[in-house]
Amino acid sequence: MNNKYELIYEGKAKKVFSHDDADKVIIEFKDDATAFNALKKAKFEGKGKLNCLISSKIFEILEENNIPTHFLEIKNENTMIAKKINVIPLEIVLRNIAYGSLCKQTTIETGTVLTKPLIDFYLKNDELNDPLITKDRIELMKILSSRELDFLIKLTLKINEIMKSFFKNIQLQLVDFKLEFGYDSKKNILLGDEISPDNCRLWDLSQKNDTIISLDKDRFRNDLGGLIEAYSEIYKRINNSSNLMK
Repeated sequence: MNNKYELIYEGKAKKVFSHDDADKVIIEFKDDATAFNALKKAKFEGKGKLNCLISSKIFEILEENNIPTHFLEIKNENTMIAKKINVIPLEIVLRNIAYGSLCKQTTIETGTVLTKPLIDFYLKNDELNDPLITKDRIELMKILSSRELDFLIKLTLKINEIMKSFFKNIQLQLVDFKLEFGYDSKKNILLGDEISPDNCRLWDLSQKNDTIISLDKDRFRNDLGGLIEAYSEIYKRINNSSNLMK
């Protein structure tokens, strides 16, 4: 990145730099992979590029369906330009199928298709290990008002319907995903962060048997191997779908 741009923030998977326009930022996707709150780490060449390209495509699809996002344009293969947002310190997880922590914390069996999408809120705080929190606690901590919280829930459910339908068309099952939101300079709430196999669970529907084939970060979490191949397959399907729609 050109030295004239100031590094504003560096997270586990991205760097955020200043832009000539004060209302914009430059987001550079890293090749780092982390799991279990960064207790497990590795680098995968090309991962940042794939996540940037996949995210930009998904953001474009969401924008076309009237979802307000921070995405503006691709700068290069691993960098995007986005609106500058003040991030809301919440991670919003929507689950369509029971998997992972939900099954460890409840009696719900792995692979159970939920009768309706489940939305969980987690406080973005590394020191507290991103705890699961309730709507009442969110309001008590004055993170969001009741009205804003209702707005985020409705928006998350709408995003789920759009993405579930899109992924199904390219033979992928959207199991669950994590979203982050923030306020722009005019106090509008926008979808931020990224939408990629790093924060979505995606299972391959093109398999002929009932074996779960993960095409997401579970390949790294569970030492399955083939992470770049999985991400590349997702990008290929998204790209082919986009080309067919033109």
